[in-house]
This record gives sequence, C-alpha cells and structure tokens, in this order.
Amino acid sequence: MKEIDFSKLIVTLVQPLVQEPSAITVTERDTERYREYVLDVAATDVGRVIGRQGHVASALRTVVEGARNKHINAKKIRLVINDHRH
Repeated sequence: MKEIDFSKLIVTLVQPLVQEPSAITVTERDTERYREYVLDVAATDVGRVIGRQGHVASALRTVVEGARNKHINAKKIRLVINDHRH
C-alpha cells in the first residue's frame, strides 16, 4: 500500500466548507510523537471549519487519523486548525 498525501486529503475535505478555498494552506511538521498538519484558512472561514462546539473539527480529525495506515505511518496524525483570533 502506498502512503496517503494527507495535505491533499485535508484540502479536499475543507474546500466545500469554506467561502474562500484559495486561502487554504496546509503546513506539515514532524514532532517526536506526531506528524502535525497545520490548517490555515481565511479568518472569516475559521468558524465554518471548527463548527459548533467543535463538531466539524472533530469529524475532520477522525477522518484524517482514520486514513492513516498503521503499518506504514508509525506516527499519529494530528490536525491543528490555526485560529486567527488568538
């Protein structure tokens, strides 16, 4: 099995949710325990990606982590949504 391009997967999942799809950027970084993907969207779209009480963000994280092949990707996948308010 081949390794999944998680950046492309995240962009594909987020594009239908936002009003400014051209503002979507995904940055990958490795930590000791995780392979983190930092999602940046337009400031006006952050609420759409997070959802009420974080339900959309939780669903996105579940899908992205579920796509990981545990045999190929030893590190867990972590999706970080950059909230421009903080």
